[in-house]
Amino acid sequence: MRSTFALAIIACLSTSTVPVHAQSGAAVSKVWVADNGNGTYKNPVIDADYSDPDAIRVGEDYYMIASSFDAIPGLPILHSKDLVNWTLIGHALHRQLPFDHFSKTQHGNGVWAPAIRYHKGEFYIYSPDPDFGIYVIKAKNIRGPWSEPILVEGGKGLIDPCPFWDEDGKVYLTHAYAGSRAGIKSVIVVKEMNAEGTRVTSTGKLVYDGHATDPTIEGPKVYKRNGYYYLFAPAGGVSTGWQLVLRSKNIYGPYERKVVMDQGSTPINGPHQGAWVNTPGGEDWFLHFQDKDAYGRVVHLQPMKWVNNWPVIGVDKDGDGKGEPVLVYKKPAVGKTYPVATPADSDEFNGRLLGLQWQWQANPKATWSFLDPSCGVLRLYSDKIPDSARNLWEVPNVLLQKWPTQTFDMTTRLTFTPNPKLENEKAGLVVMGLSYAAISLKNKKDGIWLVYNTCKDAAKGTAETEKVLTRLGDSSVTVTLRVRVLPGAICRFGYSTDGNSFTDLDTDFQAEPGRWIGAKTGLYCTRPGQTNDAGFADVDWFRVTKP
Repeated sequence: MRSTFALAIIACLSTSTVPVHAQSGAAVSKVWVADNGNGTYKNPVIDADYSDPDAIRVGEDYYMIASSFDAIPGLPILHSKDLVNWTLIGHALHRQLPFDHFSKTQHGNGVWAPAIRYHKGEFYIYSPDPDFGIYVIKAKNIRGPWSEPILVEGGKGLIDPCPFWDEDGKVYLTHAYAGSRAGIKSVIVVKEMNAEGTRVTSTGKLVYDGHATDPTIEGPKVYKRNGYYYLFAPAGGVSTGWQLVLRSKNIYGPYERKVVMDQGSTPINGPHQGAWVNTPGGEDWFLHFQDKDAYGRVVHLQPMKWVNNWPVIGVDKDGDGKGEPVLVYKKPAVGKTYPVATPADSDEFNGRLLGLQWQWQANPKATWSFLDPSCGVLRLYSDKIPDSARNLWEVPNVLLQKWPTQTFDMTTRLTFTPNPKLENEKAGLVVMGLSYAAISLKNKKDGIWLVYNTCKDAAKGTAETEKVLTRLGDSSVTVTLRVRVLPGAICRFGYSTDGNSFTDLDTDFQAEPGRWIGAKTGLYCTRPGQTNDAGFADVDWFRVTKP
């Protein structure tokens, strides 16, 4: 006789009526849209954790990238026609170097504050790793293929790079330092590179020391206008700081200093770290982030103008040359009206490609997941928990996505088919951060049980606690799991056995940010031991809706 385990596989292949088609990236979020539909927009233009944004315009197209740290795929690439409606179109980094190092979770490490530029028909992304150095990758097409990373300069603590091609053919790189690795911080340096922009050729020069007036200055972006070199650089810390601009007639300085935007009378704390872009018609705009704790670092769009060869970002209410952020404003004049668009959040798993919003906690193995468009499911095979892992924070095969706004529901329907010979296989829905919580199905000797796990201070290696909720079945179980995110990042888990009526758990979970990132939500499927035939979870869909 065939086992129930084997029959579950055959059933999907023989009975599905789900049509095979490619996933569409055109779905609009049900929980956050920045375009007000009346010629105005509201901030943030992306209410999700795309920290340290950098952006460029190429013709009529805008491209933005952001920090991705240890998440893979990394280096997300977003596209817009009007600076308000953004879609996630791909990733430039599909495995992180060194491969073995990033096969384990490396929370807070990896890609910090990259820069994107377009030069002589090629896209360049300069990507810093605070432990290994600054890399560059190139592509003729923004969607790739991207070249293999080239180490521009090796070393610890080299962060936040930005290249600059001058009119005389010289090529420069500016960057900051991470005190945790380099032993110094709050300084900006400029170095010369070779003509290809692939190798630093000088020791460089310190061009600004922020210790006296601008502590934690970092994230420099270099531009040139009207004979001035400009360094746009945030200072004062991510949640409390301001946007600084330095200018000089010589790229090595000396530089004049001016604060061009701070919080002012607004609720937008620490408005800084971003990119100056303009429209084909000559309007100037600035993209930056705001740190919202568990919700991550979300992206804002500010109007910008030039006064006496200094930029003013946001709205300057008192005329002192320093702006403050806008909450609602007229959309950029780009000559056309474009459809409403948002980064993807929901996923029906009906196509051959996983939604671009999904990222693993480490370089993935090919055996962790497979899409089956004939069934319209994402199959997650259980993978052995590393012997060194003290909790789920240290488990690589956790598939996560960013939170899309402040309040929302994330709901998923899955069928769990564990290997009956292997106890304690699990699959479930998790909210991940420095502490985490998960509602999961767990295989025991006497059947499949629904359990609720929490882990306070997971990043410190504490053990998770488990509460057994109810027994669901014997061999293969279908259940709908939900987490409702309420104001203040309060998470309320629930479940449904019929797909209609939900039972909410009687204890809420206070979400926390991760390491340099916001909280994330997603899926996992694990087992404690080695086997030659893993159990699996078939995920029918994952939907983000209003509460």
